[in-house]
Amino acid sequence: SSVYPTISAALDAIPMDLNEPACIYLAPGIYHEKITINKPYLTILGTGKSNKDVVLTYDDYALAPMADIGKLGTFRSYSVFIDTHDVTLQNLTIENASGDSLTHGQAIALYADGDRLVIDSCRLIGHQDTLFTGPLPPKEIEPDGFIGPKQFAPRINGRQYYKNCYICGDIDFIFGSATAYFENCVIESLCLTTNVNDIQGYITAASTPEGQEYGYIFSDCRFISKDCPAGSVYLGRPWRDYAKTILISCELGAHIHPAGFHDWNRENTHDTVYYAEYASFPATSDYRPLSDRADFVQNLNEQQAGYFAKELVLGDWAPDKL
Repeated sequence: SSVYPTISAALDAIPMDLNEPACIYLAPGIYHEKITINKPYLTILGTGKSNKDVVLTYDDYALAPMADIGKLGTFRSYSVFIDTHDVTLQNLTIENASGDSLTHGQAIALYADGDRLVIDSCRLIGHQDTLFTGPLPPKEIEPDGFIGPKQFAPRINGRQYYKNCYICGDIDFIFGSATAYFENCVIESLCLTTNVNDIQGYITAASTPEGQEYGYIFSDCRFISKDCPAGSVYLGRPWRDYAKTILISCELGAHIHPAGFHDWNRENTHDTVYYAEYASFPATSDYRPLSDRADFVQNLNEQQAGYFAKELVLGDWAPDKL
């Protein structure tokens, strides 16, 4: 084994054609680097006592001035970019430290694009667009909206597994097209404004492609907020028309809007999205968050919920058995 001064230096030392597992061990500390992981079969492991001891941080953001299109844009703002398959990140924090959404816009902490990605016992910290689960949708809506490293790459669905993670943000802070299974995660909504009458955020913005079997599944997750007023946060809205987001046995705080999901003011999506819940339960006994769900949100029975079991969603990949 060798010692390297930066994470990027350690990554550069791994041969591109290495087809066997490799591991990078991170000593406790703050790593201020913009990192690209493009070597497969790689584990990056924080060696601290907790996932707060190893912090990968950067502070790019969408509204930062850039010569080519006038701004950096969402998809160049990442702190860490996974652009390969078979990568595991464990026991560390990935942060976009640029600041609030209103003045900085979108600011990705983790851009994850690839198959068989495991994010285990990590913290993902940001405001707007904290976690992007690539690939990008087929076409951008705004000119230059997809400027970034994967703009012209083939759109290939990958499976991603988030286990025992903490993820925070405000607007669309878990978004993208991948098949992603979140298990035993804590999802914290941060306040967007000080006006208590405002909608404070949207947790997911899936862009599941038409015909893709699975999008986002949250199993045994806790949706929390310290400061957002009751009913001020939606579980999701459709970044693209066929968005799929399913909650299985999740705990919902009072900040979750009674309607559950929002249609992004596109009524046509009522016939195309798949938004569903099974056995959601309130964090406090005096709050009933399931009383007034939007009519395009399904309440699953046990048999229907079984279709979203982890082994079905992840198929021939069993990350727990690695």
